[in-house]
Amino acid sequence: MKRRFWFGKAVMILVFCTAFIMLFSFIVMSLWNGILPDVLGVKQITFWQALGILVLSKILFSGFGGFAHKKEQFRNRFRQKMIAKWEKMTPEEKQQFKDEWKTRCRGGWRGGPFNDRDFPTHEPEAENK
Repeated sequence: MKRRFWFGKAVMILVFCTAFIMLFSFIVMSLWNGILPDVLGVKQITFWQALGILVLSKILFSGFGGFAHKKEQFRNRFRQKMIAKWEKMTPEEKQQFKDEWKTRCRGGWRGGPFNDRDFPTHEPEAENK
């Protein structure tokens, strides 16, 4: 029973993905043929050429970044938020934050996602005065 359910679900996903790609290719073909021949004087394209344009644009503009690419974007966004929070903290709050994470990680800051270079405990402006 379970195997049949998953097989049916996989078939439905395949059908919907194929239908979506075909619909999107038809939209690209219609827009191309409706606008560009009159504006730029280019030839009309077929459905398969529209599909090829979609694949080419995906390769050129999005690359092949799958989950790893999205994971890296999430890490960078999280890191920027943490740095912004860190800059707004008072020195006492910074020390309390570091002490709390040292106890949570049990290994200190070595090899963790944050280190002293990213979050200095002293203010650089105070040294220049």
